[in-house]
Amino acid sequence: MIQFHLTGAALWDRMERAVEKVRERLERAVKTLEQAGIPYAVCGGNAVRAWVAQADEAAVRNTRDVDILIRRSDLPAAIEAMEAEGFIYRHVKSIDMFLDGEGSKTRDAVHILFAGEKVREENVLPAAETDECEVVDGFRVLTLEALVRMKLTSFRDKDRMHLRDMIDVELIDESWRDRLPSELADRLQELIDDPDG
Repeated sequence: MIQFHLTGAALWDRMERAVEKVRERLERAVKTLEQAGIPYAVCGGNAVRAWVAQADEAAVRNTRDVDILIRRSDLPAAIEAMEAEGFIYRHVKSIDMFLDGEGSKTRDAVHILFAGEKVREENVLPAAETDECEVVDGFRVLTLEALVRMKLTSFRDKDRMHLRDMIDVELIDESWRDRLPSELADRLQELIDDPDG
């Protein structure tokens, strides 16, 4: 059984460092792709954080994931650039990722999604394209519409949580149904009708 052994400053320092490591990993990856001229867009939890922060900083949720969208044709160039910066490319269980150095875990990785391709065979829609982004403070983040589409397409527990966060801060609402294919519109309505579900 795990004992609660960290307290006080040691506990707070560890929690803060966990958040800081994700931010540093994201910044290093983005800077590397920018310098290599590789089109990309930040997606996943960090994109949700960026959008939610526009509406309400108190609603921003931490994430351990760094998810980046690139074109499959740019993967060889991305591998070369990222490995030159100390990342280690791996393809594990159908997931392409860059581990954050020797001895790091898959948790400590930059996960790659491929633009215009379905993440899973059963998905209704493919992932967004890399040009569906906005440039914010030197990095490219998915547009809100592209992010919502991808989250509704994946619709895993964490995607539903992210969507609920965006609904809660009024970034998205029932009027978005008209922008979406019917299956995704129904998923959005399900979350609006049952926000605690």
